[in-house]
Amino acid sequence: MASLGELTAGIAHEIQNPLNFVNNFSEVSIELLDELKGGPLKALEGARQEEAEEIIADLTQNLDKINFHGKRADGIVKSMLQHSRSSSGKKEMTDINALADEYVRLSYHGLRAKDKSFNATIDTQFDTALPSIEVVPQDLGRVLLNLFNNAFYSVNEKRKHIGGSFMPRVTVITEHIVDDAQEASIKITVADNGLGIPSAVLEKIYQPFFTTKPTGQGTGLGLSMSYDIITKMHGGELKVETIEGEYAKFIIIIPDKQ
Repeated sequence: MASLGELTAGIAHEIQNPLNFVNNFSEVSIELLDELKGGPLKALEGARQEEAEEIIADLTQNLDKINFHGKRADGIVKSMLQHSRSSSGKKEMTDINALADEYVRLSYHGLRAKDKSFNATIDTQFDTALPSIEVVPQDLGRVLLNLFNNAFYSVNEKRKHIGGSFMPRVTVITEHIVDDAQEASIKITVADNGLGIPSAVLEKIYQPFFTTKPTGQGTGLGLSMSYDIITKMHGGELKVETIEGEYAKFIIIIPDKQ
């Protein structure tokens, strides 16, 4: 796995350089075409000017598409780098309630910054007696942020489909649980009343690059990365319960090895 991660990171880095040139030159070319419209093009007359304007419009549209898909590829490459990066962080005693509260607010306000019309109820049900446990807080934070982002995205999309009658809600629950073998764990539940996940794709959601979001709105690496962080780094579980059109609920269980 470590070798595969290094290979992925190496490929992503190699792709990043030419991709930067594609994105930069497309943006510069659009600016040059704008300058052409505002200057030399005015020297043309009649049909020649009209023909030149049509060509410039077509070129600008093509460059916009190149730039859009270039940025899409750039997002995938960045996610690949994040996915392949081995954490240098060390496990430390962490207040899970504080971590979950910090990242749910961060996710919500991040979406609000992009869409001022979006509002949602954040329902936090934190176990006040929850003990601190040893985790890598930065990596667990990445998992929580991804789950919160997905939850807010889902309820926002449902709001757009249904309209004003729908009340978006994201619920975060923390619990200290003990199983039949008297093994203690921390359980974190992230639930939303959004679109849910189609049963036909449930088995694929942890696969790298698989996403249910429209093209350009997801890389398909968030849940894959989250699954690896929870299961491989923390020896835990990441489960999902969902009904399409009604809700999705992601459950993290991390052993409390104190």
